[in-house]
Amino acid sequence: MRPPLLHRTVTEYDAIVYDLDGTLVDLDVDWNAVAADVKALYADSNVEPPSDDLWAMLEWAANAGLADAVEEAIAAHERAGAPTSPRLAHADELANGMATTPVGVCSLNCEAACRRALESHGLVSAVDVIVGRDTVETQKPDPEPLLVAVDELGVEPSDAVFVGDSARDEQTARRAGVEFEYVGDGPSGV
Repeated sequence: MRPPLLHRTVTEYDAIVYDLDGTLVDLDVDWNAVAADVKALYADSNVEPPSDDLWAMLEWAANAGLADAVEEAIAAHERAGAPTSPRLAHADELANGMATTPVGVCSLNCEAACRRALESHGLVSAVDVIVGRDTVETQKPDPEPLLVAVDELGVEPSDAVFVGDSARDEQTARRAGVEFEYVGDGPSGV
């Protein structure tokens, strides 16, 4: 089991920011099908993708002139899967009012999918700020999305904690100067 990276308990921070997928909900998305759809967009444009990895194809899409098409293909799957996403333990904490500090969501998923998933579980009122992949110009692991969420919550990065499930989440937190806590035993995939 991986040790927590926290220097304080979660309740001692002035704000908590959660990742969405794998942390609050498990988005009901077949990521292999999403990657296949995005790869087909590249093929239809006669452009060789940088790899078969979905997030690498997303990052490279602007260079290939496919940014809008790739973003919409991914977002469509995320929006469709958001309402049927199973709720995870941290969402239960939010629903039960255990978070007494300001709460944000910072996700690699599109903002609309984040909102739909939170709405489907009655959690929108428990979250003060939502920053998705398309909310700001950059994406995790760039620190900007997390820093925007923390700023909108009205706290300094050193007074916030980011709770996530991936090495990308941990890297984002470190780059932003925000404490980090893994969900479960440590990093998942992305």
